[in-house]
Amino acid sequence: MKLNWGTGIVIAFIGFISFILYFVVRMSTDNKANHDLVTEGYYKQELAYQKEIDAQEYAAALDAELTIEKIPDGLLIRFPENYNYNTISGTMFLYRPSNRHLDFSLPISLSNSHLLIPDNRLLDGRWDITINWTINGKDFLHKQKLIY
Repeated sequence: MKLNWGTGIVIAFIGFISFILYFVVRMSTDNKANHDLVTEGYYKQELAYQKEIDAQEYAAALDAELTIEKIPDGLLIRFPENYNYNTISGTMFLYRPSNRHLDFSLPISLSNSHLLIPDNRLLDGRWDITINWTINGKDFLHKQKLIY
C-alpha cells in the first residue's frame, strides 16, 4: 500500500486528536486535580463585596491601618495605637490558596494592641489574610496577601 500526502494528513490529525483526548481524560479522572470553586459560598461572597470595599475605605480614611509582620515566634498583627484595644472585636480568616484544608479562622480578643499567630499554625507559602474588626459599632476590613 502506497502512502500519499492526504493519508499522511489524516493520520497526523487522528494522532493529534488522540493525544489531546488522552490528556483531557487523564485530567478529568485524576483526583489530584480538583476543579471545584475555591470557596463554598463564592457567589454569596461576591454579593457582599461592596460592604468590604466600604469597610476598607473607612479604615483608610480614619487612619486605622493594621501592620502585619513576620517574627521568629509567628505572625504579629499590630492594631492602631490610637484606639482602645479593649473595644476591638472581630474575626480573622487565614486562607491558603493551595490547600483549603489549611484555612482557619480566629476570633479577635486582645489583651494589648497586638495579636500573635503562633509559628506552628502557619506553613511556609502564600497566605491571604482577611481581618474583619469592629470598634464602637464601626466596621473595618484589612486584606493582605503574604508569603510566610
